[in-house]
Amino acid sequence: MSSMPLAVQGCRTGVARVRSYVALTKPRIIELLLVTTLPTMFVARRGVPSVSLMVATLIGGALAAGGANATNMVVDRDIDRIMHRTRDRPLVTGDMTPRAALVFAVALEVVAFAELWSAVNLLSAVLAVSATLFYVFVYTLWLKRTSSQNIVIGGAAGAVPVLVGWSAVTNSLGWAPVVLFAVIFIWTPPHFWALAIKYRDDYRAANVPMLPAVASFDRTARQILSYTVLLVATTLLFDVVGHMGALYLVAAVALGSIFVVYAVRLRRQQTQKAAMRLFGYSITYLTLLFVAMAGDVLVRYH
Repeated sequence: MSSMPLAVQGCRTGVARVRSYVALTKPRIIELLLVTTLPTMFVARRGVPSVSLMVATLIGGALAAGGANATNMVVDRDIDRIMHRTRDRPLVTGDMTPRAALVFAVALEVVAFAELWSAVNLLSAVLAVSATLFYVFVYTLWLKRTSSQNIVIGGAAGAVPVLVGWSAVTNSLGWAPVVLFAVIFIWTPPHFWALAIKYRDDYRAANVPMLPAVASFDRTARQILSYTVLLVATTLLFDVVGHMGALYLVAAVALGSIFVVYAVRLRRQQTQKAAMRLFGYSITYLTLLFVAMAGDVLVRYH
């Protein structure tokens, strides 16, 4: 009987440790990356890829992204300690040591590379790990603390999963996946800047030159609108380069028009509420756009 409390306590400690490891990977970000990877595979295949290939690609991509996010938390733990929205992260609360987190991150990358190489192909494995290296060394260690264009350039890492998805199916790259890469690359600044508007005081306190923290609201809103218009144009370019059909084109125009409306409202109102509405829609936009890509292919080729 006396051992039961210890057993329960041990179980709770184990569960808490697992939760800490999971938190290191930033699961919500991984979900968004996978949302773009899978439809890209449908477009590359012009149909439905094999289940085994889809599963292997998504697992490898999730592991690589998780390792990148965990490394980011190790490097940014001093910033996370200052910012209100990140103070409950495991490296800040002490639930996880930096060494344990880094070992975990490296292990994820090694497993990701090995899994993608063996179950998918070498090109996909190299692309996935290259995205991690770019995210860690170019964005996290360099640009994030030194440039207001940090998320613009650093966002390239988040655009690589579409290249991984395409190469997983074709074992090659071309103009279509490059334009898809550009779609994610251009989508990232308005998406992230809208959120950063809410936390601009946090970024200032942490001395991180995110655009909303170092520029006026008016300039930030103008930049968001400019990137949103460019984003819509790029999605229309993909219609041509990717040889898409009517379903995708209608979705790209409709979803993009709504995105522009949100950006124009932010430009006029310049309120945190308008920024968060745009941020929320940006996630819906990307999800529905890529679902439309997959749907377009399924309708035309099956």
